[in-house]
Amino acid sequence: MLTPRENTKPVYAKNVKIGGGGVVIQSMCNTKTADVNATLEQIKGMVDEGCEIVRLAVPDMNAAKAFDRICSSVSVPVVADIHFDYRLALECVANGASKIRINPGNIGSMDRVEAVAKSCLQNNVPIRIGVNMGSIDKEMEKQFGRTPRAMVESAFMHIKLLNKFDFDDIVISLKASDVPKTIEAYRLMSERCNYPLHIGVTEAGTAYSGLIKSAMGIGSLLLDGIGDTIRVSLTAPPVEEVTAAKYILKSAGLKEGGIEFVSCPSCGRCKINQVEIANTVEKALSNINKPIKVAVMGCAVNGPGEAKDADIGVAGGDGCAILFKKGEIIRKIPESEILNTLLKEIEEM
Repeated sequence: MLTPRENTKPVYAKNVKIGGGGVVIQSMCNTKTADVNATLEQIKGMVDEGCEIVRLAVPDMNAAKAFDRICSSVSVPVVADIHFDYRLALECVANGASKIRINPGNIGSMDRVEAVAKSCLQNNVPIRIGVNMGSIDKEMEKQFGRTPRAMVESAFMHIKLLNKFDFDDIVISLKASDVPKTIEAYRLMSERCNYPLHIGVTEAGTAYSGLIKSAMGIGSLLLDGIGDTIRVSLTAPPVEEVTAAKYILKSAGLKEGGIEFVSCPSCGRCKINQVEIANTVEKALSNINKPIKVAVMGCAVNGPGEAKDADIGVAGGDGCAILFKKGEIIRKIPESEILNTLLKEIEEM
């Protein structure tokens, strides 16, 4: 039986498929879009970390005009995030935007909706309809309250406006800062349509609290088979959103490649500086792209046994550690040589 994700209708942002299986990582720049150099520099960092779609705010015409240089300078699809002004959407499409985020019900008369739909259709540009808990249609809110149902009905209202002009390359997002409401909204939408869904928890918070909320919301949906693109919204540099998204996808079993790192929480049996060593090793491994599992364990009790499936690992002793591979002890090493030994062994694997 196909999962909801595999059943979603594929649309394309440039050369990136959204829907029909697979999950795409997206994030958003926090630079001023009109500052092209700063924006391009930030996009490079995000792409290097693994971002596959980049979204830019378009508050004015200067930002829209900047899309020409930005889109021609990067390999990834660039999404124009637009509110209310349909002229900005038309300008961004003309300047190379690969996808538009705009709610057609909020841009005025039907001729404006038709102009945006026609432009996007002619240029093969999909449109994301984004209904947050704070942007529910007034009539829907009056009828259903500030609820997940109201978000879903609002989305369908916008969908009908685009369908009226034969436009159907649509992506939907239904975000709230409340995790249970976010999950409920996406589950309802998934039951009622096959449009690809961009999932996330909006206004999730800082790098610590926001990551926990995002992991709960995004992770729950991913394991339900829901979600075609994800953004981890953090009050933090965008590159941290990308890193977090990668970890969530790997934890959900939806992303392969790269090193899987595991470490125990430490306890009174530990006789090495487990916390510092684990953090140092994880950071050093972040740029190594090998499909292996690495373990840093605090003691022999949690060492080769608990981490038997690790390709390589260490387990702490009294100022030293044992090096093991697939549960078999290789040799003993001084605590001061743990990092260098692991990196050398991994390099040779």
